[in-house]
Amino acid sequence: MNSLAVKGWLGVAGVAVAMGLLLFLPAGTARYWQAWVFLSVFTGATSLITRYLGRHDPELLRRRLRGGPTAEKEKRQRTIQVFASLGFIGVLVVPALDHRFGWSTVPVSLVITGDVLTAVGFSVVFLVFRVNPFTSATIEVAGEQEVVSTGPYAVVRHPMYAGSLLYLLGMPLALASWWGLLALAAMAPFLIWRLLDEERLLSRDLVGYPEYRLKVRWRLIPGVW
Repeated sequence: MNSLAVKGWLGVAGVAVAMGLLLFLPAGTARYWQAWVFLSVFTGATSLITRYLGRHDPELLRRRLRGGPTAEKEKRQRTIQVFASLGFIGVLVVPALDHRFGWSTVPVSLVITGDVLTAVGFSVVFLVFRVNPFTSATIEVAGEQEVVSTGPYAVVRHPMYAGSLLYLLGMPLALASWWGLLALAAMAPFLIWRLLDEERLLSRDLVGYPEYRLKVRWRLIPGVW
């Protein structure tokens, strides 16, 4: 196993452990079956994607591993990433506290729906990775990058964000928390801000992107926006 693959798998393991701590410590118990199922779905999806990229597109895996607030080149994006990261933590911690104090009663059917949304969201992300090898974890335009207009990019201009929105929406439901949706609502403006800022950069620096914007009308949700 090469060093990139090791780094990728350590990343998957590190995220799984961190998410587990953010769920079970605030919950005050490991008897939180919804969290165990969600973690299995989330970690399973990220493991499959990491395995695929390691075998078929190691350069994309390398790009994806260079993420986080400190990796961004512009101060505005570093700020967005900080608040988005805090929002993601909130989407885990609030449901965990909800479980501890019994604020919500969510039917099992909706918990399962949340897990399905998480899986579907990651499936969309996987499709994005298959058609676009330039989906960096930071906002940038590579020298050899070209506009991609096939696959999910033929439906919306930002399918990575669409997939992420699906699994983020699924998370509070999967964790049996109505209050977790409020944490997601607080996080959403920063995701939209990041999307708009990325579109500004692509329109400026990526040849053919203004024409692509005219061809594909919807940014995130077909028929809505």
